[in-house]
Amino acid sequence: MMGWDGPGLGWGGWLLMSLGMVLFWALVIGLLVAFLRAGRDGWLGPRDGRRSERRDGSTTASSAEEVLAERYARGEIDGEEYQRRLEVLRGRHGPTNLTKNG
Repeated sequence: MMGWDGPGLGWGGWLLMSLGMVLFWALVIGLLVAFLRAGRDGWLGPRDGRRSERRDGSTTASSAEEVLAERYARGEIDGEEYQRRLEVLRGRHGPTNLTKNG
């Protein structure tokens, strides 16, 4: 008599309501994470540790030189390759074998 009018939701209604609540909170948490990671650096900072990355994902020449220097310091590339790539970055030599003639 205290508001128990009608047949109620049944198992299907409770299942849909529970699923809806899980999806709602997943959406809220996903939006919160996206908001925190958004922007230039976001509140959580950049994902790859570089601070000079642009919004479109490209990097400035100085940050590219920094990445190249880090690769050389880690031993991923040798001194000759480091110098060759550094010259390309600084514009002394244009990139080679990137376009086909004819």
